[in-house]
Amino acid sequence: MAGCCNEPTFDGLSHGFRRALWIVIAINATMFVVEMAAGTLAGSQALKADALDFLGDTLTYSISLFVLGMSIEVRATAALLKGISLAAMGLWVLGATAYQVLVLGVPNAPVMGVIGFLALAANVASVLVLMGYRNGDANVRSVWLCSRNDAIGNIAVMGAASGVALTGTAWPDLAVAALMAMLFLWSSLQITRQALDERRMAAVPAAAE
Repeated sequence: MAGCCNEPTFDGLSHGFRRALWIVIAINATMFVVEMAAGTLAGSQALKADALDFLGDTLTYSISLFVLGMSIEVRATAALLKGISLAAMGLWVLGATAYQVLVLGVPNAPVMGVIGFLALAANVASVLVLMGYRNGDANVRSVWLCSRNDAIGNIAVMGAASGVALTGTAWPDLAVAALMAMLFLWSSLQITRQALDERRMAAVPAAAE
């Protein structure tokens, strides 16, 4: 356990948290495949961006599971890598969205709506499973932030589908994809800051020895 101001911080060492991680890994890996295929079929950047969020969550949960029980420095380093990967995904989505603006292909709104609803159901299930573990060290917190991103992203995708259907243009889809990219970058900043703080705290006792 790692603490701040003499208050212990949950480090994920519980059978319940391990079980929760296995459940959400399965949910997110399945939805990445489903949503990326649907995004390609529908020509939707928002769906593809949300699919990448599912992939990011799958990798995040897998790394989190692997480093449970290791030193705080190892866990913080893992969280730092996850923060960097979130930033990379955010930048990729921004680039892909800019390219789509130039192409101006109109996505398939009905497919976006159906898949968005399915993805929302999957993410609500993940959020409920992880609700009791939303506070903790950077490794644990990164899991919660990624789950929260998914739920927000799915609601946004459904809104984008409605906007595409009403306007007959790709702009609502592109706007949502850009907003999701910014959410990736903001979450990356939060995770990275906490991970760096924890690495610094872990280094203090080592330097004092």
